[in-house]
Formats: sequence, C-alpha cells, structure tokens
Amino acid sequence: MSQPPARGWIDPNWPPPGGDGDATIIIYGYTPSFALGVLGCALFLVAGIAHGLQLFKYKSWYFSTMMIGIAFEIVGYVFRCFSAKKNPYKVSYFVVQYFFIVVAPVFFAAAIYTVLSILINVTGRQYAPIKPKLILWIFITCDVIATIVQILGAALIGVAASNRRDTTPPNNILLGGLAFQAFTFLIFIVLFAMFVFRARSALFQHVSKSFYIAFGAAVMLFYLRVCFRLSETSEGLYGKLNTNEVFFGTLEFMPVVLATWVLATFYPGRCVPRTAPTGVGDIDMPTKKRRGPLFRVS
Repeated sequence: MSQPPARGWIDPNWPPPGGDGDATIIIYGYTPSFALGVLGCALFLVAGIAHGLQLFKYKSWYFSTMMIGIAFEIVGYVFRCFSAKKNPYKVSYFVVQYFFIVVAPVFFAAAIYTVLSILINVTGRQYAPIKPKLILWIFITCDVIATIVQILGAALIGVAASNRRDTTPPNNILLGGLAFQAFTFLIFIVLFAMFVFRARSALFQHVSKSFYIAFGAAVMLFYLRVCFRLSETSEGLYGKLNTNEVFFGTLEFMPVVLATWVLATFYPGRCVPRTAPTGVGDIDMPTKKRRGPLFRVS
C-alpha cells in the first residue's frame, strides 16, 4: 500500500526533505524565524546575566532555578536558529528546542513557588493557606509530572507526523499534560490570592507593594504562556495557533521574556528580606518558657 500524502507545511524555498533524520513535513507548522531565534538567545542571555549577578550579590540561592530555566530557554532558541538556518525538516532540532523550551518553565515555576513560601515566612505563617513546604512539594511535583507527559506527547506527535500517521492520540496525551499543568498553576494562583487577602493588614510591612505587583505580573505572564500552549494543543497539530509563528512569538516567547525581565528588575533577593523579623516567621512555633533551677544555692 502506498503511504497517504504528507499533511502539513512543506517549505518550497527549501530542498525537499529526505536527508538522514528528516521528517516529511516541517513539524513546527511553519519555517521558524531566524530573527526570532536570535532575539530569544540575546534577550534570555541578558536576563541570565542580570539574574546571575544578583544571585551572587544577594546570595539568594533559593532563586537559582531561574538561572537553569533561562539556560534552557537559550539552548531551545539556539536550536530554533539551527532549524531556521540549517534544516527546518530535521526532527532532532525540533525535539531539542521543544524539550528545552517546554521544560524551562518548570524551573521558573519552582522559583516562583519558593518566593511565595519565603513571603509567607517573612509576613507570618498564620496567613498561609497551606504550609510553605507543602507548596513546594505539591506544585513542583505536579509540574514535573505535567512536563513529562508533555514531552512524551510531543515526541509521539513528531513520530506520528513524520510517518504520516494520525496525530490525534499523541496530541491528546500532550493536551492532558498541559491541562493538568494549567489546573495546578491556577490552584497556585488561588493560594497566592488567598495569602494576599489574609495578610492584607501586614502585607507591606516587610516587602514593598511594588514587588508584590511585579511578582503578581510575572505569575500571570507565566500563566498566560500555559494557557496559550493549552489552546494551541486543543486545536491539534494543524490548527491556526500551531501553524502561525506570530502566536508563538506573542504568547510563548514574549510573556516568558517579560516575566524573566520583571523578576530581574524586582529581584527577590534584593526586595524580600532574607530572614523574618523576630516573632514573625515562626509565629506558629511557640517557645517554651525557661524554668529556673530546682534548687537555689544561697
């Protein structure tokens, strides 16, 4: 039996695919822009330098996962440049850029979860919806699970599209991972809002209002990116969002770049006290009264 005709984007400006490791179509759904790839490398590199300098200056090691996420973004956009300049049909370029760009937000989210736990400790644990340590364990674990599912789904989509098979089943796997990530991140936003509401009387005693606004903006920018990925995947491999790079540029690239720059400008290590004032962070841990000696020597 002859194979069905290839469905998807084939760039007439490139030689027909057929080299070692080439797909029959460009899996991106378009030929990636070299300019966007270079811009991504440059902007994330500058953001990485800004984060790195402040990381060592303020010794805010809890926020170091931002650096890992930024490094992942740079690698991802380097391989988008390879796709744009060398061969947009090469499956390995697509897989590597997708892996690093999709996994990077996991490290950004881990940094954000850590910041919330520190804000709770600084402001007062009595305002916390749940324990700070639980925030880290629950949401980081959920993000890791969601990302593994997304990578599995994306890899299977690449294989199916390359072999001209139905991409619906692997796309549903990818969609499930994204839906789970969007749901858990929304729960985090709800918990953050609950904390802000409960701590409204003490919220700005130790941390400035401008930082809370910047932090909230960064959280919403990351969530916008998750919602875009969810909408994109729900349309399928050949949907409008998935086959137009302008949507990738404005709803994936731009929100993440802005969020990393906002957090570099309002850097947590500089804006948030490293330790809680006496009697604030450990307010739920009453201290024992010191007892005098049983026998006093006169």
